[in-house]
Amino acid sequence: MTPQTRLIAAALALSLPLAAALPETLRAQTSTQTAPATGDGPAFLVADEVFVEDGSRLIAQGNVEALQDGTRLAASRIVYDQKAGTLQIEGPIRITDASGNLLLAESAELDEGMRNGILSGARMVMEEQLQLAAVEARRAEGRFTQLSRVAVSSCQVCGADEVPLWSIRAQRVVHDQQAQQIYFEGAQLRVLDVPVFWAPRLRLPDPSLKRTRGFLVPSYRTTTLLGFGVKVPYFVPIGDHQDLTFTPYISPVTKTMELRYRRAFVNGDVEMNGALTRDTLTSDETRGYLFAEGSFGLKNDFRLDFDLKSVSDEAYLNDYDYEDLDRLDSTIDLSRARADDLLRLELAHYQSLRASEKDAELPSWIVDTSYEKRFFPSRIGGELRLGTEVHGHYRTSSEDIVGRDVARLTAEASWRRRWTLDGGIRFGLTSELWFDRYSYWQDSSSDSDVSRAMGGLGVELRWPLVKHAADGSHTLLEPVMQYGIMGGTRVNIVADESTRVEFDEANLLSLSRFPAADRREHGRSLAAGLRWLHEAPAGWRAGLTLGRIWQGEVDEDFSKSSGLDSTLSDWLVAAGYSNDSGLTISARGLLVGMSDVNKAEARVDWSNERIDLGASYLLLVQDPGEERDETQSEWSLEGSYRFATNWTGSAEWRYDLADQRLDRTGVGLQYRNECVQVDFSVTRKYASSTNLEPSTDYGLSVALTGFGTSESAKEYRRQCK
Repeated sequence: MTPQTRLIAAALALSLPLAAALPETLRAQTSTQTAPATGDGPAFLVADEVFVEDGSRLIAQGNVEALQDGTRLAASRIVYDQKAGTLQIEGPIRITDASGNLLLAESAELDEGMRNGILSGARMVMEEQLQLAAVEARRAEGRFTQLSRVAVSSCQVCGADEVPLWSIRAQRVVHDQQAQQIYFEGAQLRVLDVPVFWAPRLRLPDPSLKRTRGFLVPSYRTTTLLGFGVKVPYFVPIGDHQDLTFTPYISPVTKTMELRYRRAFVNGDVEMNGALTRDTLTSDETRGYLFAEGSFGLKNDFRLDFDLKSVSDEAYLNDYDYEDLDRLDSTIDLSRARADDLLRLELAHYQSLRASEKDAELPSWIVDTSYEKRFFPSRIGGELRLGTEVHGHYRTSSEDIVGRDVARLTAEASWRRRWTLDGGIRFGLTSELWFDRYSYWQDSSSDSDVSRAMGGLGVELRWPLVKHAADGSHTLLEPVMQYGIMGGTRVNIVADESTRVEFDEANLLSLSRFPAADRREHGRSLAAGLRWLHEAPAGWRAGLTLGRIWQGEVDEDFSKSSGLDSTLSDWLVAAGYSNDSGLTISARGLLVGMSDVNKAEARVDWSNERIDLGASYLLLVQDPGEERDETQSEWSLEGSYRFATNWTGSAEWRYDLADQRLDRTGVGLQYRNECVQVDFSVTRKYASSTNLEPSTDYGLSVALTGFGTSESAKEYRRQCK
C-alpha cells in the first residue's frame, strides 16, 4: 500500500467491524450535552502502511488516523484481531472529540466496539481546562472511565520539576460520561504539593456540565458587627428551568440562612432573594428581608414587571451589607407600548429606612394609571395626542395635614406641527389643553374637591446649522427658542406630587416644567438655548447645551434649587464627551453666575480591557422647599484596574463634602490564573443618618476553576517556554 491510503474498502472486504467500531469511540467520547454520534457517517482510516495478516488481523501503522463524525483518533499502530474481537493500539494515542475533549494514552487494549478496555499511561483533558493523569484507565459500558492513582488539576505545569498550585490526588477516580460527574475515592487536596484536606468520597462536575446539585465556592467574612463568619452556598437545580441556592452564614453573632430562587418561563423570568436571621445585635427576634423581581411578556403586546422589597427592620440591610438603600420601593407595573398608543397601570408601595422619616406620614401606597393615543390628521397635519391619567396616594396616618390622602383625574389633549422655512429654519407650533379634578382628605389647608381647566400655546424656532469638514468631522450648531403662554387660574391645593422640580435640557422647551399635574406653570415664558454637537473622525464625540428661561410670572412653588425661582432662571449648562477608548464624561449644572452653583452633577466612566473606573460628583444646595436643611455634596469613586496579567485591584470611596467626613471606603485585590481565583476585600462604613453603627467588613473567597459550575479561565492560561 502507498502512504495515506484510505482503507474503507479493505475493511469491508474482510468483513471487519473497524468502521462500526470507530463510531462507538465517537459515542463514548462525545459529551451528553451534544447530539450523540449515530455512526451512520462514513469512517475514514488513514495510515502510512496497511496490510492483512493470517486473513483475520488488520494492521495499520505509521501516522495512523481515524476520523468519523468530528472525532479524531491518532496513533502509531493499530492491530485489529477479528477472532479475538480486540483492538490493540500503540501510542502515543490521541483522541479528540467534537467538543474538544482530549484523551491521551501510551497504549490501549480495547474490545472491537472500543466501549471496554484498558488504557495505560492515560491522561484526560476536558474542555481545555481540567487535566486527569493516571497510571491506568479502564473503559466500561461505553460510559464510565475508571482511573487508578490519579492526579487532577486545572493548573498549567511547565517542566518536570514544577508542581501545580493545587491538585487533587486520589486512589481511584470514575468519570461518568453520561451524568457528567467525576467521583473521587480517597481524595487529597494539595496546595503546592502539600496536603491540606482529605475526604473519603468526593464528587465534582466535569467542565462540560453547567448545572448540578452541590456546594458552590465558600466565602469568609469578618466584620466588626458580626465577627468572623463563613458562607457555604448549596445549589439545587430543579429541572432545566428553575433552581434554588441555600447559603448558611454562621458566625459567633449570627445564624443566617440566605436563599435565592430563580425560574425561567417561556415568556419571562422570576428571581427571589432573601434571608432569615437570628443574631445578638437586637433582642431575641427573627430578622430578615425578601426581594422579588420578575418580567413577563403577555398577550396583545402587554408586559408585566414587578419589583417587590420588604425588610424586618431599618438596620438589617446595612448590618449584613445586602443593599445600600434608605428607602424600599415595591412596584407592580402592567404596560403596553405600541407605535401610536401607550397604556400603563402601576401600583407602588414605599417603606422608609431613614431614622428621620415616619412611614405613616409618607405616601406609602400609590396608584398610577395612564393612557395616551396619537393621531395624525390629514386635514390639519401634524400630530394630535389624547390622554388620561388617574393617580392616588394613601398615608396610613389619620392626622390632619400630615395624613393627607389624594386622588386626581387628568385629561389632556395636544396638537403639534413643524414646518421648514427658507434658510433651513424650523418653525413649530404646540397647543395643549388640560382638565384636572382633585380630591383631598385629611387636609384642612386645601380645598377637598377642586376642578380646573387650563390651556397653553407655544411657538418654537430652531435653526440647525450643520458643517461637514474635509477631514470627515461633523458639527451641529443649533440655536433654539420658544415663546409660551399658559392660561388658567390657580387653585387651593397642596403640591403633593411636584415636590422636586428638575430643570434640564429635556424640558427646556416645555410649557410646564412641573413633574406632575398638581402644579402647572402660568403666564408667559421665553426659553432660549444653544446646542452644539461635534463628531471627529478620530472617534471622539462632544456636546454642549446652554439654556435660560424668562418668566412673566414666577410660580412660588419653584424651589431655590430648581433654578426657576426668579423671573430670569439660572443658566442651564450640560456637556458630554465620549471616545472609542471607553471614556465617557457627562456634567450638568444650574448656575446663578459664573461661580454661584445651585445644583450640579458630574459623572466620569472609563472602561477598557485593563481599567473599569467610575467617579461622580453631586451638589444640592440648602433648600427648605425640598426639605433639605443643609447643603448636600458628595464625591464617589469606584473601579478596578488590572495591573498585571493575573492581578486586579479595586477600590471604592465616598466622601461627604458638606459634612467633611468619609462615608464609605473599600479596597479589593483579586488573583486569578487558569486554575484558581482568590478575592480579598476590606470595606469600612462610617456612621451616617442611615447607618447608625460604623462597621468594617473583611471578605475572602477562594475558587478552584476548571470545573463545570465555575467560570472558565482559559484566557489566563500561561504559555510554557
